Amino acid sequence: MAKLTPSSFRIGNRYRPSRLKGPYDAVIIGSGMGGLTSAALLSDIGWKVAVLEQHYTAGGYTHSYERNGYEWDVGVHYIGDMGGPTMARKLMDYLTSKQLDWAPMDKAYDRFFLGDEVYDAVAGKQEFRAQLIEYFPDEATAIDRYLKLLAQVGKNMSLFTVARLLKPWQLKLAMPLLMRLMPKTFRRSTREVLSELTQNEKLIAVLTGQWGDLGLPPAQSSFIIHALIARHYLHGGYYPVGGSWRIAQTIIPKIQAAGGEVFTYARVKEILVENGKACGVLMEDGHRIEAPCVISSAGVMNTFQRLLPEPVVRASGYDLLLKTVKPSSAHLGLYIGLKGTAEELGLPRTNFWIYPSADYEGDIARFEQDRKAPLPVVYVSFPSAKDPDYARRHPGTATIEVVAPAPFAWFEQWSGSVWGKRGDDYEALKAELGERMLEAMYEKLPQLRGKIDYYEVSTPLSTQYFNAYERGELYGIDHDPKRFAQSWLTPRTKIPGLWLTGQDIVSCGVVGAMMGGVVTAQAIGGLKVLGVLKRVMKGEGQAAKLEAMTA
Repeated sequence: MAKLTPSSFRIGNRYRPSRLKGPYDAVIIGSGMGGLTSAALLSDIGWKVAVLEQHYTAGGYTHSYERNGYEWDVGVHYIGDMGGPTMARKLMDYLTSKQLDWAPMDKAYDRFFLGDEVYDAVAGKQEFRAQLIEYFPDEATAIDRYLKLLAQVGKNMSLFTVARLLKPWQLKLAMPLLMRLMPKTFRRSTREVLSELTQNEKLIAVLTGQWGDLGLPPAQSSFIIHALIARHYLHGGYYPVGGSWRIAQTIIPKIQAAGGEVFTYARVKEILVENGKACGVLMEDGHRIEAPCVISSAGVMNTFQRLLPEPVVRASGYDLLLKTVKPSSAHLGLYIGLKGTAEELGLPRTNFWIYPSADYEGDIARFEQDRKAPLPVVYVSFPSAKDPDYARRHPGTATIEVVAPAPFAWFEQWSGSVWGKRGDDYEALKAELGERMLEAMYEKLPQLRGKIDYYEVSTPLSTQYFNAYERGELYGIDHDPKRFAQSWLTPRTKIPGLWLTGQDIVSCGVVGAMMGGVVTAQAIGGLKVLGVLKRVMKGEGQAAKLEAMTA
């Protein structure tokens, strides 16, 4: 196989006005999982769709990049529900035309280091339960009640998600009734719910050890999102064979088959609104792309703060609605390349979550007040060990990805500056934090000292520059209880012709964004998209619920 170069991951067709083949039925801003999902579903009912991506490659947080002969994923570290005929797997197989395989991680897919103590999350519902009871033999009742609550959220989330098909004013009227019908856990924080099950703080810490997957510690996060993520991984973690860039690569042919395209280097300056309706976009180069349907997968903050004319935002009330939500947390990334294979270096297919203690909220507060305080969490992922195809693409090498939280405020003085040209002070801060992340990893994997060939550090400004999230947010808007009570977070907006998709519509992560894309396409395409979904689901209950709500 020929050696991969950075251009190998440049998925999509570089934007030029001359390459547009309009007219288009829809224009989609952003090529993340939500945007690509909506585009693929609409393409399957005959729509011609142009997807516009400002980065050099498509995929949003699912894209990969290569440097110095090493390959990393920027956002996909593992995905659940890919080991069987789940709704998520069926949708993923449909989107990728079954051209993407998934490799299981180790039985212990997540390992939590709470100070000097170590706990594993293991695949399989009964195995997960048994392992927890082994750790906490006096807490069997609490553990069983916890698992029942996870199932309860999963059962009720379908109705909650399908309700997003309503128009905003309809959902606003229905929301009080909907919330009364939902379990009280839908209105509460994760810590509030778990504290009623047990007073064992160590058990609560283990149950919430994946809080980095949603960006908020248990005292702040909605129990809804905690339960969705915990259920998502009950049967283990999976990794896309060939790397996360394969997700976009295998979805795009669906869009192209209907005459559409995914354009990169395609920066949208403004959503065009004429006579009260969205009618296309104005590109940064001044070119207009007209379409009767505009779908934003750029996040609600970008959409209403930067892409729409301010008078339109004020007239539709989104300036006030935005005050009800806030951007999610920012992060640091450490991308490591090593000489030697994952097997030779002893790298696991288990994620490491390294915490200084079980006091998550306290550790975060101390770190935000003093960056010399211990890092509140260090997450370590081993993509070259998880991907059985990595050694074929990059023989004799291995990679590691490390993630830690970092307040955007620490980097705000350099906001808007050019990548690679931010000065010595910025580079010194990056180096300091990167060294601390390395030390946290070395403490758990001392055999790696002296084995690193290359590494680089990303900051919230890297996210701002490459992914166009203004404050470096990783998960769109925060997934706190208040967010899930908002009736305006639906695919339909108050501006005719303008729609929303992605993780701000349903929930965060690849599958959350994918479900956002499904709901948006269903809201736009109606019965035609429902027909596609019913074929994908083969008559499962989820499609029936969509049909009932549409009717």
